[in-house]
Amino acid sequence: MVRYSVGLDVGTTGLKGLLVDESGGVAATAFAGYEVDRPHPGWSEQDPADWWEAARVVIRELAAKGLPIGAIGLSGQMHGSVFLDEAGACLSPAILWNDQRTYAECDEIERLTDGRIVEWTLNAPRTAFTASKILWARRHLPDVWARTRTVLLPKDYVRFRLTGERLTDVCDASGTNLLDVRARAWSRPALDALGIPESVLPGLHESPEIAGRVTAAVAAELGIAPGTPVIAGAADQTAAALGNGISEPGAVSITIGTSGVVYAQLDEIKVDPSGAFHTFCHGVPGTWQLMAGVLSAGGSLGWFRDRFADAEATVAARRGVDVYDVIFEEVGEVPAGADGLVFLPYLTGERSPHNDPHARGAYFGLTARHDKRHLARATVEGISFALADLVDVLVGLGMGIGEVRVAGGGARSRTWLGILAAILGRPVVATTTPDASGYGAALLAMSGLTGRPVAELCRSWVTVGAPVAPDPAAADVYARNHEIFRRLYPATRSLMHALSEGGQTR
Repeated sequence: MVRYSVGLDVGTTGLKGLLVDESGGVAATAFAGYEVDRPHPGWSEQDPADWWEAARVVIRELAAKGLPIGAIGLSGQMHGSVFLDEAGACLSPAILWNDQRTYAECDEIERLTDGRIVEWTLNAPRTAFTASKILWARRHLPDVWARTRTVLLPKDYVRFRLTGERLTDVCDASGTNLLDVRARAWSRPALDALGIPESVLPGLHESPEIAGRVTAAVAAELGIAPGTPVIAGAADQTAAALGNGISEPGAVSITIGTSGVVYAQLDEIKVDPSGAFHTFCHGVPGTWQLMAGVLSAGGSLGWFRDRFADAEATVAARRGVDVYDVIFEEVGEVPAGADGLVFLPYLTGERSPHNDPHARGAYFGLTARHDKRHLARATVEGISFALADLVDVLVGLGMGIGEVRVAGGGARSRTWLGILAAILGRPVVATTTPDASGYGAALLAMSGLTGRPVAELCRSWVTVGAPVAPDPAAADVYARNHEIFRRLYPATRSLMHALSEGGQTR
């Protein structure tokens, strides 16, 4: 009998599910969306109950196909904090990865650890990381912290609802700023210095290990077998890298979702001294990763769609296509360089290479001849410049780059792939899987179910499309505009900070 695994990806805007057979074929997909709440400038929150409701919808839809589900794998947005009490009730909204309120707590972490947090966890404090969120809750929500018995990451809240287990994997745990990444265990020095008891943190597993089984009550509700194993899984970007086939050193993965992530695998620990790249555990046991994120990649294009593309949405509805298809048709009508328009994609601050929650977005070079199509193209190019900056950091670290693989929403547009190739000055290939994070989660689930090594499944499951080569003429234009892009942030940083009024509203 052919066995199937399910991969669930708890994203920022919705939960995606894939039903995959043993050969890597996708038998079915499902999706349920939800909203992000932004109650104050720089804040980003969600109700964990929305993730669970979306998971219920997606699993039921996949189970209704009538195919035997042997295991469930989990992937999800990183760093978010879910505060649970003794009974497992949520005590507050989850603070998400792109929330910027904790910049003061990042300074506090450096002070409390006497500057040794990087020594202990390999990573400097970030507003994205969970540790700063815990310190913020302890200071500003003392009643919540007093009742907190467990702090879970987003995908692990779904695991908790499926299995009753409070567990995570070492990849997602790496992004808490509390893990000894070398030892793949919670860092006792960091916890002691920050006054965080280890008892509030979930148990740790490697990504392909079984980390809970579906309870009988939940199984009956969802239409799956009781005791179905739930594999530890991985953070969304780790799972996406596996969905891109990044299971051995050499290839680089670029995933363009709400954020944009550049990813490379390591057989041995390497630390980026600039701090642009984080060193985390990888989903292949015994290996690590370098990962850096642009906070608003697809998020910037989504912002453009929501603010400026009503007419395109009407055309898309009439033609029965996605609104992005229409937007990219208009992008293709504008020459490379958007006639001298440059976009800074810092709509929610920035993470890498500029660790700056007060960074702000901008269109630079606007003239009367520019129209909405130019804004769209400049937006895509600005996102691509930011991603290319991170690839350049990898090259500077001496990383050999044999191939650049692209996944996520951006990979579905040949126009965007061509822009990225020209800016990078090297060919790019798109993976052919429908959702890299969910596919990687399903791959990990199949590894846990069958015992087949993760790297072996990556080699046999993951396929790519034809390479997209850089256009030399476009590359010349982009070389000039990219240099302007690089100079804009340091030239305007102090003005950005002035506009942020000295910090976020608390």
